[in-house]
Amino acid sequence: MTTEKASASFEETLSELEAIVNEMESGDLPLNKALEKFERGIALSRQGQQSLENAEQKVKILLSEQGEETLQTLPESEQP
Repeated sequence: MTTEKASASFEETLSELEAIVNEMESGDLPLNKALEKFERGIALSRQGQQSLENAEQKVKILLSEQGEETLQTLPESEQP
């Protein structure tokens, strides 16, 4: 699984990443498989981060088109 699906949605990426984390947390993988999973997990994490950044940029563009200046930062109590 070295090639990334270009059309993978954020949800698919997150789901695969969660599956990898669960697999690795089980501790039953041989070292070489664990390293492969870790490498794939890093790639998925980067892909997910890029998706989030793209979504944030789209929101900023839409807000600027509506005359809004910037996104408001959530108070820490409301952050996930």
